[in-house]
Amino acid sequence: MTSAVQAHPAADHTELRSVVRGALILGVIQTLLVFGFALASRALEGTPELLVRSLIVLFGVAITTLLPGILTRPRTVEGIAGAAGIGLAATVVFLVLDIAILQPLGTYTNRWLEIGGGSNWWYHPVWWMVGTFLPWMGAFALSNQANRSGASPVVVLLLALVFSGVFGALGVLVGVPLAGWNLATFAVAFLPAIALTAVITGLGTKRA
Repeated sequence: MTSAVQAHPAADHTELRSVVRGALILGVIQTLLVFGFALASRALEGTPELLVRSLIVLFGVAITTLLPGILTRPRTVEGIAGAAGIGLAATVVFLVLDIAILQPLGTYTNRWLEIGGGSNWWYHPVWWMVGTFLPWMGAFALSNQANRSGASPVVVLLLALVFSGVFGALGVLVGVPLAGWNLATFAVAFLPAIALTAVITGLGTKRA
């Protein structure tokens, strides 16, 4: 799963301008999705709420995982690191927009505050880690594909979703604490799922 060290001229786009632009785009999209998720939680109930929230989470996971790699076109560790950098910088963009807009608007419910012991700040460290991990693994998988037969973001996403379903179901069946047949469980399961996807796509890869 290790990429070659030498960058390719037509790939590994990690110029500072490109990284900053990608981070701004991704950070704004994430902010809009979080706001939309909050609105759906307040305005909808039952099946419509679950459907809308599921679509928002699916799109958010997909765009966070794949967009940085699509922008950097990773073939080596250079492009993979660039994608992770876009993800990390995007979390900073979200932090700024969250402080300036979302929190003052009262976006989050009392339950959100209760989880954090009366504070909104608990989720930012989690956001930094997840927002960096997903693009890193997504870029790894795209790099593995590119070094073999051509990168396909759709294939990467489908593989990760299948593995997420498997891990989520296993978590429920074996009795992992707090696991259940719900959106949160399968969203968390996407973390090991994208890591496994990166491993699977690297099997048999020919190095440049």
